[in-house]
Amino acid sequence: MKFIVSSSVLLKNLQHINGVVATNPIVPILENFLFRIEDGTLTVTASDLQTTMTTQIPVESSENGSIAIPAKLLLDTLRSLPEQPVTINIDTDTFGTEILTDNGRYKLSGENPIDFPKLPTVNKNMSVEMPSDVLLGAINNTVFATSTDDLRPAMTGVLLQLTSENATFVATDGHRLIRYRRTDLSASGSTSIIIPRKALQLLKASLPENTPLTAEFSQSNAAFTFGATKLICRLIDERFPDYENAIPTNNPNVMTIGRTDLLNSLKRIMIYANRTTHQIRLSLKSNSLTISAEDLDYSNEANEKLLCEYDGDPMEIGFNAKLLSEVLSNLSAKMISLEMSAPNRAGLLIPADKEENEDILMLVMPVMLNTYA
Repeated sequence: MKFIVSSSVLLKNLQHINGVVATNPIVPILENFLFRIEDGTLTVTASDLQTTMTTQIPVESSENGSIAIPAKLLLDTLRSLPEQPVTINIDTDTFGTEILTDNGRYKLSGENPIDFPKLPTVNKNMSVEMPSDVLLGAINNTVFATSTDDLRPAMTGVLLQLTSENATFVATDGHRLIRYRRTDLSASGSTSIIIPRKALQLLKASLPENTPLTAEFSQSNAAFTFGATKLICRLIDERFPDYENAIPTNNPNVMTIGRTDLLNSLKRIMIYANRTTHQIRLSLKSNSLTISAEDLDYSNEANEKLLCEYDGDPMEIGFNAKLLSEVLSNLSAKMISLEMSAPNRAGLLIPADKEENEDILMLVMPVMLNTYA
């Protein structure tokens, strides 16, 4: 079997799906890309059993067939080649693979494609079409807040609740909670699923802007199709925390401030915070915010005063500066509001300026003041 393809086109498509390939997979065959040629179209598949990505590339070939090719070796070879047509010869008996360029020959050992897992099927219960920008916005605003604790699997993904009125994306790691809602995205029915973090990170890395996207959901799988690429992932079969009850509804103390000003100040002050707790103190009074931090172990301390709009009682509240700054970094608004009720209750970060069809709410849990690790 032989086919000819542009080196840069092949490399670009393989890089889109390479993130699926695990470093030390449970099954050795998953270190490979599955190449399948049918009627002049090359379909390349990468999988880790939980997530599968495919991409299609037109090639010059008069034969059909398939082979598994080592992903790292092939990518390293293509990265080092200048743009040119490459010919790939495959011995279907031994699975030996030969890459021919204008002035080089590279030989590597492929594997039997029959050992590669079959592409999972999505018996779609629901299908939704959307611009890629809508999904990218949801991913950018939520995936960073997912948990990395495998003992709480429900929190390692993003909850998607689809109704006939809107779509709500929710992520939490127990210390912060993000609710991102789109009123311009809806479905004919309703469903509630948890999409794994890895699948969303792969979509974030590979989704082009302003591209039509189709999302299909079943009880156990989700599929996202855009252009010549398709991602299929196994959904997390767990119960997501009851996040609505965690959101405080009565928050009379409201601070409005420039997001960049607050973020830059936090980054400076947190240098002086305790390296374990990252604790900073916000002291609020009329039109004034003081941010301070102290590390008793090294006798380090710092404080800054910022102008803000504050409507409420004077109060002091503590936050983990690392978590708070990450939340602020993932917002794009120029102005934000921090709504609070008491020093021991969660604070709500809400963009003061946002797109017409989106609603963003970011909850950050406070830390107890005057406690240092």
